[in-house]
Amino acid sequence: MDVSQFDFSLPEELIAQTPLADRTASRLLVLNRKTGKREHRHFPDMLQYLNKGDVLVLNDTKVLPARLFGIKEETSGKVEILLLKEEGNHVWEVLAKPAKRLKVGSVVSFGDGKLKAECLEELPEGRRKLKFHFSGIFNEILDELGHMPLPPYIQEQLEEKDRYQTVYARHSGSAAAPTAGLHFTEEMLEKVRELGVNIVYITLHVGLGTFRPVTVEDVESHEMHSEFYQVSADAASALTEAKENGRKIIAVGTTSARTLETIARDGNGTFSESSGWTDIFIYPGYEFQAIDGLLTNFHLPKSTLVMLVSAFAGRENILAAYNEAVEKRYRFFSFGDAMLLI
Repeated sequence: MDVSQFDFSLPEELIAQTPLADRTASRLLVLNRKTGKREHRHFPDMLQYLNKGDVLVLNDTKVLPARLFGIKEETSGKVEILLLKEEGNHVWEVLAKPAKRLKVGSVVSFGDGKLKAECLEELPEGRRKLKFHFSGIFNEILDELGHMPLPPYIQEQLEEKDRYQTVYARHSGSAAAPTAGLHFTEEMLEKVRELGVNIVYITLHVGLGTFRPVTVEDVESHEMHSEFYQVSADAASALTEAKENGRKIIAVGTTSARTLETIARDGNGTFSESSGWTDIFIYPGYEFQAIDGLLTNFHLPKSTLVMLVSAFAGRENILAAYNEAVEKRYRFFSFGDAMLLI
């Protein structure tokens, strides 16, 4: 399967650069994955597609202010790093730019020495393993010195850090936001509960794969980076009950979908409390075992996320919907409009 099959034309001006003042004010394209029928609505209208007993699954990961700008002590050269994965004892895998400046033994200083990092290991694709040294609490220092790791296609500065967090973000560890969840407010979630819909929280920390383009021509040759996930016993119980009673499980975001499918795959279609690392790659031909619906944003051409939604709703349906979204001037990517696949 050729990656070019997932390409589409997107005018640059449709890439949303800033979030809307009201999180729920986005548009909503509803796609029936069986018939291909499309409806053009607004985000609060998604409530009309939920029924009592359904389960709405949210990824409660929290984005770290993981982009740091420092100075290499030996040469005073500028270095930018992005925290990717904590390995314990304040050792992190990071993405460095320019990576060539960070050799083993190099020391980088951040915030006039408030935080320092020593390079322990050189890894492929611009990654490095760093050991951090500091006094105090690491997350507090990170809140002070770090910047939100906005995707490279967003050129505008973010005035409020919290707008790149979901309102239900709890567990720190992501290098990027689960952006489908950015549309929800506490009031909107309360309306979901009033419908009798069960809200279930799971965790997947979004990592390096979000920033990696697909560089191979053959889809099957692409390798996903692993990301940490966690599903509690209560969440697994609620998901199992919904399946047993024939209720729908609607994933909010591709991260939730990938986590649920990982659990169901490993449990032969069942859910159980678990945690670990997943590198599941979902593309057309994949047979879904967990989800019945998916709320998501509009994704990059030829990306693994377009492949995932194509697997769920059909490639022709997705590309037709994307082309219509372009014609109707929908806003794309992280701060853009939403799409509901049912």
